[in-house]
Amino acid sequence: MYKVIALLKSKPGLSREDFINYYEVNHVPLILRHMPQIVHYRRNYVQFATYLAEEVAGLDFDVVTEFCFRNKADYDAANLVFNDPDVMSEIVHDEEHFLDRGETRLFVVQEYVSEIGS
Repeated sequence: MYKVIALLKSKPGLSREDFINYYEVNHVPLILRHMPQIVHYRRNYVQFATYLAEEVAGLDFDVVTEFCFRNKADYDAANLVFNDPDVMSEIVHDEEHFLDRGETRLFVVQEYVSEIGS
């Protein structure tokens, strides 16, 4: 599996509820419409109230997003779409409604999974 992770921050002044709602109702369908190569699209919203490890650095993002592709060829095909100027313009315009785009961090990872139990 080929995976892209994005650490995303909410637009200043936007409530957590409005942030999550906009992302789920508006942005997710937009991304999936343009990139059918995605096989898993996960949004992991940080639960700040239950964060237990006080000795570590504070978090500067609100959601960890995962885009999973079956293989590099599917990733490359989605990346071509993502870099199309018309598609990019539509995505950027939508992100401006709910993200602090200057704080976005995006990277590709190689995942290793340990199966526990049977």
